[in-house]
Amino acid sequence: MNKFFIKIILFLLIITNQSISEENLMILKLKNGDVKIELFSDVAPNHVKRIKELADNGKYNNVVFHRVIDGFMAQTGDVKFGNSNSEDFDLRRAGMGGSDLPDLNQEFNSLPHERGTLSMARSSDPNSANSQFFICFKPAPFLDRQYTVFGKVIEGMEFVDKIKKGDEKNNGAVSDPDKIINFKSL
Repeated sequence: MNKFFIKIILFLLIITNQSISEENLMILKLKNGDVKIELFSDVAPNHVKRIKELADNGKYNNVVFHRVIDGFMAQTGDVKFGNSNSEDFDLRRAGMGGSDLPDLNQEFNSLPHERGTLSMARSSDPNSANSQFFICFKPAPFLDRQYTVFGKVIEGMEFVDKIKKGDEKNNGAVSDPDKIINFKSL
């Protein structure tokens, strides 16, 4: 997002007397720069709590973006098989795991899947989200109310755009993928 749009957003927040609580801000450090994320604890409290717990315990550090589809989304968060520094790392299995914590019940909400949206990945079971999430490159309204939106990129989307894309013929699987360097609360 360029500086002009950031200024507009900040101005709108000021004039509407809304502010983003620091407890709902996180920084996702990528190889090309830092991404500032606002979390939506009001509509997805359990998902936000899970993301913060895993991030604050360093579980997302060095986790790869195992599935990245140009014009759609970048998926990451497999803390079991996707941590490139772990002895369990297996790029062929990245995306098949989660955390040791129990799966979450869905918290579907009315927030749209638009550019910069963070949403939880899951299996066909709506109550199977655990640690994996994705960031939308473009609007994806067909996902609305079917996946739990829990956050939004508010700065640094240009760095998300630079995440290495996967093979379109292989459902976005990425060879030699980019990874999360660090993910933490402010």
